[in-house]
Amino acid sequence: MISLLKEKKLTEIKESFLPHQGKLWHQWSQKNKELHRLQVDEIQLRQITSEMRNICEQQHESEISGFINLFIQEMNSNNKHVIFFLNWLRIFLDEHTSKDITILQHMYNEKWSKVKKLKESHDKSDQLKAEETELERISEDLQAAAFSLEHIMREIGQIYESCSSVKENKKDLPVHFSSLPSLAAEMMISGFPLELMDGDAAHVPLVWISAVLDDLAQKLGDQTRVFVLSVLGIQSSGKSTMLNAMFGLQSAVSAGRCTRGAFMQLVKVSEEMKTQMKCDYILVVDPEGLRAPELAGKSTRDHDNELATFVVGLANLTLINIFKENPSEMQDVLQIVVQAFIKIKKVRLKPSCVFVHQNMSDITAGEKNMQGRRLLQKTLDEITKNAAKNEDSDAKRFSDVIRFDVQNDVKYFAQLWEGSPPMAPPNPNYSENIQELKETIISHASKSQGMRLTDLKDHIVHLWKALLNEKFVFSFRNSLETLAYKKLNIEYRKWSSSLHSTMMEIENKLHNKKENKVINEVEKTDIQGELNEATEELEKSMFGFFEKDKYADILIQWKTSFETKFNEEILEETKKLNNILHQHRSTSAATFAKIICQKLKEPIELNIYRKTSRDLADEIRSNCESLNGNRTNLEKHILKTLAEEEDFDKYMNYIENPRNHYKSFIRDEVSRYSDKFSISVLPKMKENIKLLQQKIMNAAHQSTEHVQVNSGDVGLWLKSFTQQLSDQLIFSEKDLSGVKRDDVDDFRLLEDVIRQELPAVMSDISRRFNTDTFPVKLDYKFRPDELLIDHFCQCCWVQCPFCGVTCTNTIENHVGDHSVPFHRSIGVYGVHYRDASNLSTYTCTSASANSNLFFYPIDSDEKVLWKEYRRAGGVYACWSITPDLSELPYWKWFVCRFKNNLEIYYRKTFEGGGEIPDKWGKYLKRDATESLHKYM
Repeated sequence: MISLLKEKKLTEIKESFLPHQGKLWHQWSQKNKELHRLQVDEIQLRQITSEMRNICEQQHESEISGFINLFIQEMNSNNKHVIFFLNWLRIFLDEHTSKDITILQHMYNEKWSKVKKLKESHDKSDQLKAEETELERISEDLQAAAFSLEHIMREIGQIYESCSSVKENKKDLPVHFSSLPSLAAEMMISGFPLELMDGDAAHVPLVWISAVLDDLAQKLGDQTRVFVLSVLGIQSSGKSTMLNAMFGLQSAVSAGRCTRGAFMQLVKVSEEMKTQMKCDYILVVDPEGLRAPELAGKSTRDHDNELATFVVGLANLTLINIFKENPSEMQDVLQIVVQAFIKIKKVRLKPSCVFVHQNMSDITAGEKNMQGRRLLQKTLDEITKNAAKNEDSDAKRFSDVIRFDVQNDVKYFAQLWEGSPPMAPPNPNYSENIQELKETIISHASKSQGMRLTDLKDHIVHLWKALLNEKFVFSFRNSLETLAYKKLNIEYRKWSSSLHSTMMEIENKLHNKKENKVINEVEKTDIQGELNEATEELEKSMFGFFEKDKYADILIQWKTSFETKFNEEILEETKKLNNILHQHRSTSAATFAKIICQKLKEPIELNIYRKTSRDLADEIRSNCESLNGNRTNLEKHILKTLAEEEDFDKYMNYIENPRNHYKSFIRDEVSRYSDKFSISVLPKMKENIKLLQQKIMNAAHQSTEHVQVNSGDVGLWLKSFTQQLSDQLIFSEKDLSGVKRDDVDDFRLLEDVIRQELPAVMSDISRRFNTDTFPVKLDYKFRPDELLIDHFCQCCWVQCPFCGVTCTNTIENHVGDHSVPFHRSIGVYGVHYRDASNLSTYTCTSASANSNLFFYPIDSDEKVLWKEYRRAGGVYACWSITPDLSELPYWKWFVCRFKNNLEIYYRKTFEGGGEIPDKWGKYLKRDATESLHKYM
């Protein structure tokens, strides 16, 4: 892999080997923000979503590089040394890029200093512009040269997103795209960071992140809880050093801000701390440093606001890292943080924060610390007042925004080194400060319930979408602009609504003329005249608003864009009216073809749902471990699942109502498989739609050929058409009875119109095909779970009268005796000693081997020797129970594990003659489940 990199210049590597995360992904991200943040109408909405879909398709068509293919193959090799592979890859990548990045960073710093000096001298010459241009070029080179494990995983994520969007695997992908999130989940479990927010695109890849967290929940368990800890601070404020000292994390954000965005990393909580912290993992969210020099410019504050709002809103606790007590730096960082907390309060989140002052020379002076805390409190309150004006909030103090204890939630950190590195020893006070901060974090975690992984996924999705829907909230610098823009949107909606109403009126007139067959008398000039009249007044109103409104000076910045938007709306409405004008009355053949397509809709839908259901049932049988064998295999998995869940009520349902339990288990298996709807169901449905559409078109074509060869009429065409589809659809000539068709004689046109109309019918069916409609549209007996239930449950369900075990014969109402390979303890079925309260531990086979043991048949006082159980007649006579001392360890473990439950359930005890043998207690759950594999 490294040898492949050496063939390219460092600044060309990303473009060559990681094409999915380049311009196309950035364009998609920008379009998505436009979609959420601009006031778009239905036309613009369709246009933007179409453009986004086209971008995804282009992204999907991009080739996967040999470098990424090698990476995926190695990660899927089931090699025990994958962790070593990843660590060495990271080392080699750093080694390959560090020299060039150091040179670029040095060039950048020199150029940045030069630009800074020119700005400070208020130099407005061409030299400043030239230097700024050169600075931007070096910055772009720095970003292009950054190539690390994080960028590789970003590419994997974008490959997954593109495949998910088009719902199709890439031809050159060595695995199915649905397995890619599992790689990232495994890496997170192993301690590697995963990019949460792509800083280059300033976007969160929600589809990818959601899939990874789903896999993570599956691997760690859905009940796994995490405490989310985020860290904010400017660049080089000691944030990464602090995280490394506290958790042993190696920050994903490299020097020089070559990697941007936010990363999340799991820190496992020890068993002894889980109870106290109420979580299984700490999820550390580590964003890039704020106020990056390479982002200097008008977008800096917007970018940092967005980033801060996201990581603060995501966290249960945010550490705000400040270098020393630098007033200007602290002011900038706190403005960003406070603004973020105000936004978060708006969406009703309740995070906490702790301020950490790094690199303090004297942290022992208590009075000085108290003074520092008072100053911080005053600064926070002042910033809150100012930020509240911009955010349309009535907050007066920082405590109005967030729960904050200035005494306990402000930390002062000593310098890391005693003296100047590299010879200086570590400062022991720094370690003490780290320990104190850890205790504070533990204290906050103990008061929080954290989040389940599935809740975390939903939280990320909802938070990011809330930020996307903030309507320019990161662009406006004061509440005046916000107010002006809101007013403009209100006015524009009025203009747009008025235009739409006028157009609807004109359209209605045209429809009336069309129905009255005088459409040809209407000229284009008539439409244009009415249109001009309608828009003239609206344009006057718009121009007057921009010129005379009291916010005119502010509104001028949006004048051109809104005028363009309005003109585009007029143009679109004009096109619609002209289309109506030029539509002529449909021919009889075209009308009949459209009726046929509409009549076909329901039969097609029924066929697709049933065929897809059958295909899904077959796939589940092939891929689902519990359902890919015979009934014995299914029972083995049922028993294994019962053991894993250790739910006594479910066990009793299985023992007393085995058939119902089997059905419930199959439904659960199908539901779990069908949960991945877009992966397991949609592709089959689309393939079935495609095949059926081809068959229908072929039937139409063959019918046209048949009529022309035989000089037939429309009746012959329809008969041929329905007969050819009779084995596919419930559709006949009767479905078109009463439809006028005598004058249909253009069969080529009939065929062509069906070809044109049918895709829309198919698309409509496809669009409405989802998780909710799939079971509803199907008749109950055609659902995949019922098909599988029918397959597995059409067998014998007679239960042994002694132990309740079900006969294993695969034929219902079969000839001959009922039998099973293994019986179980009859006490499990409630059998007890007569005139005593003791449950029996005998199995049917061991009891039959005992020459001195008797039993009393149901509703009888006549005892029968166990060896002669058939003499009892009735249900006893039709069972074949072979005397045998072999027993399944599974049920011995069950009796021991649920002894108390069984005694309460049957109101009997395992005492006296029914005392459980000591050796039964030695069986572990592992022994029980292993015995299933061994004997079943």
